[in-house]
Amino acid sequence: MKIAVVGAHGRMGRMLIEATLKDEVATLVAAFDRPGSPAIGKTAGELVGMPCDVVVSDDFAGQIGKADVLIDFTRPEGTLEHLRVCRKQGVAMIIGTTGFEADGKAAIAEAAKDVPVVFAPNMAVGVNLVFKLLDTAARILNQGYDIEIVEAHHKHKIDAPSGTALRMGEVLASALGRDLRECAVYGREGVTGERDPSTIGFATVRGGDIVGDHNVMFCGIGERVEIAHRAGSRMPYALGSLRAARFLYGKKNGLYDMQDVLGLR
Repeated sequence: MKIAVVGAHGRMGRMLIEATLKDEVATLVAAFDRPGSPAIGKTAGELVGMPCDVVVSDDFAGQIGKADVLIDFTRPEGTLEHLRVCRKQGVAMIIGTTGFEADGKAAIAEAAKDVPVVFAPNMAVGVNLVFKLLDTAARILNQGYDIEIVEAHHKHKIDAPSGTALRMGEVLASALGRDLRECAVYGREGVTGERDPSTIGFATVRGGDIVGDHNVMFCGIGERVEIAHRAGSRMPYALGSLRAARFLYGKKNGLYDMQDVLGLR
């Protein structure tokens, strides 16, 4: 299974390279970064301190054809351009990028008619188990419980709430028969009045080097149920991405997420 990684110089990119080099099935055949990046011309091995002679390139269109699957955790605008090229050249994609608007998500769905894509806000296996647990909890605690989602990430994260927190909200709203666009509350300040029991609240923390914490609280009278996930490193996202790549290998097209990869549908 021939893997390419884009955003090689970034924190997640380096973790993806390391995980791929350690994998028993995958082979890193290409690594990319933006023009002008200090990684250009270096080997992927130099970036992670492991033996590997794949040279980091900014010639994406010229070299992506070497790969079976591209793993992309960059920015929406970059991911969509990579998707355009992968669609043209028949390369599958694992998309862990977050922050897409509706038109970006529609473009991903359209491209998946021609190439297989796993698109998920969080690739960690544990987080995707939490999505399943949240669906179950919401169906049971569907009366008399207020739902709040608290997420925390490092100071460099540019979107809020996180894609994972938003996906949690979508799972909860769906289980409760609600539309997240209508029931989400993303901030509270001043005299807000009593809490509307039909809402789902979000709180965001940004600071330091927090990899990713998510905590969902079902707050009832006299009790509180919490379902949480805390990431100690980015490696779970990388390992989940490789699991997704194995799931896609040999498929011709289709849009999938990690629930499909893990058989949790």
